[in-house]
Amino acid sequence: MRVLLVEDQLALSKALRQGLEEEGFAVDAALDGEEADAKARSTQYDVIVLDVMLPKVDGLTLLKRWRGAGISTHVLMLTAKTSLGDKVVGLDTGADDYLTKPFELDELLARIRALVRRSHQVKDPVIKIYDLNLDTAARRVTRAGQSIHLTPREYALLEFLAFHRGKVVTRTMIWEHLYDEYDENTSNVVDVYIRYLRNKIDKGFEPALILTRWGEGYMLRSEDDPPPAKETKDVKRKG
Repeated sequence: MRVLLVEDQLALSKALRQGLEEEGFAVDAALDGEEADAKARSTQYDVIVLDVMLPKVDGLTLLKRWRGAGISTHVLMLTAKTSLGDKVVGLDTGADDYLTKPFELDELLARIRALVRRSHQVKDPVIKIYDLNLDTAARRVTRAGQSIHLTPREYALLEFLAFHRGKVVTRTMIWEHLYDEYDENTSNVVDVYIRYLRNKIDKGFEPALILTRWGEGYMLRSEDDPPPAKETKDVKRKG
């Protein structure tokens, strides 16, 4: 998932970015309100982590502008202010969650994961597809009871497919949500990671869950899409 981190304290921004990236998030960072505004308007983020006190344009003003412009991305506000009134103002302005400094990284990660699930209308942190279990809170994956180790990037790709299960996601969609603005990988890296996932998720199991829609993209099979007899992994588009 792709996150915009808006924090003007450089040391804190670097630490949070590192922590998020280690968990598999693609992170774009902004150090002031003007930079944050430009990025939020040009890129579709899964979550924006927004500090209240920012140079040039403060966080509350930014949030009002975004909501007024129809930008519905979930926003987690960060602030050093601890009064109930400040939190109420932030939430009434359009924030989806509120976290007071100082905080533990684990809590920030948990709140971001919850907002990501909410944005995809997923209430249960455990997604089940046939015999595949994806625990989005613990970031644990099993199939047929067997634990499957995934790298952070592999997990992020599987989670993205799971949030859109039963629907085709294009390579462009995957790229825009899993890679940050400075990523220098070439476009075929998506196909490479799909192959990695298939070797871990589908190899030795039935039915195949990761499907190719030729000319369109990839899809994680939905439980409402039962496999026909003698199905192959790649399903060609009809017509």
